[in-house]
Amino acid sequence: MDLNDVLANVTDQDRGRELTIVNPWTGEQTDMKFWIVGPDSDTQRRARVEMMDELADAADESGRVSGEQREAARLNSLAKCVLRWDVKQGGEQLPFGQKNILRVFRAGTWIQAQVDAFAGDRANFRPEA
Repeated sequence: MDLNDVLANVTDQDRGRELTIVNPWTGEQTDMKFWIVGPDSDTQRRARVEMMDELADAADESGRVSGEQREAARLNSLAKCVLRWDVKQGGEQLPFGQKNILRVFRAGTWIQAQVDAFAGDRANFRPEA
């Protein structure tokens, strides 16, 4: 492996990989699918930088950021790692966008946990994956 291989993988991670959400009670796959960028992608790097800016902007005069503000910044950052999805509500495709991604993440913390774990696992973004 040389630097070109590393750079090629970063570009590849920006294309994303498919994650099928699993029902936490049965272990069966659901119909919900997310395409997630990898931990070394430029998209995820930018999301982390934007999260730090969001936290800095949220700080009060003593530099403190509330837990609620930290959680909001974390979810915003995670949502920016989703490239597209296949999520339905009532049999209808749910429009893709930051607002709806956050709505789904808040509806089921087990969904955001699966997305977060997938997005942070380099094994999901191996060159041969």
